[in-house]
Amino acid sequence: MLKIGFFGAGKMAQALAKGFLTAGEFPGKSLGSLVKGENITASCAPQDTQCVKAFEGFGSTVTFDNRSVADNADVLLLAVKPTVVKTVLDQIRPNFSSSRHLLLSVAMGVTVNQLEKLLPDGSRVMRVMPNTPALVQCGASVYVPGNQATDEDEKLTAKLLSSVGTAERVQEYLMDPITALSGSGPAYVYVIIEALADGAVRMGMPRDMAYRLASQTVLGAGTMVRDTQEHPGKLKDDVTSPAGSTAAGLCALENGGLRYTIIDALEKATEKCKETSKAL
Repeated sequence: MLKIGFFGAGKMAQALAKGFLTAGEFPGKSLGSLVKGENITASCAPQDTQCVKAFEGFGSTVTFDNRSVADNADVLLLAVKPTVVKTVLDQIRPNFSSSRHLLLSVAMGVTVNQLEKLLPDGSRVMRVMPNTPALVQCGASVYVPGNQATDEDEKLTAKLLSSVGTAERVQEYLMDPITALSGSGPAYVYVIIEALADGAVRMGMPRDMAYRLASQTVLGAGTMVRDTQEHPGKLKDDVTSPAGSTAAGLCALENGGLRYTIIDALEKATEKCKETSKAL
C-alpha cells in the first residue's frame, strides 16, 4: 500500500489528500485501492488547528516534525510556501533516501535544480502544479520530472495526479505561466461566478439560485470548450444573436475592460512566480 507524506497541511495539501482518498469512488478513477487514510502522514505547525483537524478527519497521522513524515512515507509532497522550502528540506535531508523517496514539490516558483541542490545526490524529484479542484476530481495538473526521476516515478506521478483530474507532462519553462493560469485560475473563476450571481441578484433572482445557475453555466461552458475543441470565440458567437441580450452584455464587458483585465492578471501572476524563483 502506497505511503504518502505531506510537508504542509494547508488547502492544497488537503485538496490532494481528500482527492486521493476519494478517487476510487468516482467512475474511471483507480487510486482508491492504493491510498488509505491511515497511510497518509502530514506535518504542520501546532497552531494550525484547522489543518490538524482536516487530516485527522481523513484518518491520517498529523505530526509537527517534518522528519517523522520522511520516516513514515515513500512519496513526499512538498506543499509549503516557497520561503520555507529550504528550511523543510534542510530538516529532512538526513532522513531522505534517494532509493526510497520520491519528492513531489507543489511549491510555487521552486525549480527542479533548486530542489535537487537541497537534497542528497541522486534524489528523485518531480516539480508539480495541481490546483484545488483536485478536491472534487476536477483538478488540472502538470508535472516536470527531475534529472534523476525514473520512468516509474513519472508513471506514479501521472497516476496520482490523474486520479484527481487531468495531468500532463510539460517543459519547465512553462511552469510560471501554468501556475498563473491553472494554479491561480480557480480564484479568478470564483470571482467571475460571484459577479455573475451578484448581477442576477440585482435583477431580482434569489441568491441560492443565482449561485447554482452561475456555477453550472461556467462548468458547462468550460466543458464545451474542452470537449468540442471549438475556438471559444466561435462558441461565443453561437450564443450571440444580432441585437440580442447577449450582444448587449458582451458590449458591456468589453467597455469594462474584462478581457484586458484577465490578461493582465495572468501577466502579473506569472511575474510574481518568476520573482519568487529568483529570490530563492
